[in-house]
Amino acid sequence: MTTPRPTAPEGAQRMPTEPELERSGPDLAPAIQQRARDVSGTRVIGLPQVHDLADRKGPFHSTAERSRAIRAVEIAALEMGVVPTRYLPNLGTIGAAGQIQLLRSRVAIVGLGGLGGYVAEALARMGVGALVLIDGDLFEETNLNRQLLCTERQLGIDKVRAACSRVGAVNAAVEAIGHTQVVTRENLPTLLRGADVLVDAVDRLPTRLVLQDGAQALGIPMVHGGIAGFLGQATTVFPDDLGLRALYGDGDQLPEQGLEAVLGTPAATPMAVAAWEAQEVVKILTGRGAPLRQRLLVIDMESGTVQTVQLG
Repeated sequence: MTTPRPTAPEGAQRMPTEPELERSGPDLAPAIQQRARDVSGTRVIGLPQVHDLADRKGPFHSTAERSRAIRAVEIAALEMGVVPTRYLPNLGTIGAAGQIQLLRSRVAIVGLGGLGGYVAEALARMGVGALVLIDGDLFEETNLNRQLLCTERQLGIDKVRAACSRVGAVNAAVEAIGHTQVVTRENLPTLLRGADVLVDAVDRLPTRLVLQDGAQALGIPMVHGGIAGFLGQATTVFPDDLGLRALYGDGDQLPEQGLEAVLGTPAATPMAVAAWEAQEVVKILTGRGAPLRQRLLVIDMESGTVQTVQLG
């Protein structure tokens, strides 16, 4: 599903790839086994031990390079049947093979507000290897009621900077690639280069169609979420699907915003919808479950109902 990474310009220092990091430094297998321990019949390795092994591959020239080294140790351990302790709660759902797949995946999130902040948090905690974080906005006071990444001290700070910092604090193995840009049809192919899945977490209706068109042109699925008051919706669009055009048509007469402009955006609704979006991403990457393909999940938190509507 991934596309080849661009090569470095001539004369530039080339960053080691993940397979190169796995082969470099000390022989990982005996080192991992030496540091592993048994927990209820499962061989595990703790976070300090993972970081110690990764840091032996240094010195590093960037945070991203260290993230790749940590990720290489985690993948090597999982392939040996040794589980990094932080991922132990994931195994019952996605298994070791699923965890390895997440660590080797790249997901782009467009919009880092109410939805995108929670999606980034969840995917970083699950161990998605690289997150491309895209938003052109700064935090303002009206974001404080619902946006995970927004604090009183973060007002006026760009959302991408806050998201990258949060991802690094939550999981140092996850490479956070930030782009403080407004998405357009022209720049989207470059921003999404190498992504396996795109997450739509924007609040502008025309932009949602731009994202769908861009994802479909690149042959990758897009996970969509939207909120308005007590209402939330989510769906997954694959390259050949009608997707959001089943809701919005060709987009010529779309307003900038939908019902949220009237009903508002309270705290709990984006949490709920972001959880669905994050789980859709995990299902796609690991091949588990049935994505919300050609189905729109509609949540009404006021009446306490959840239903799916067929699309296309």
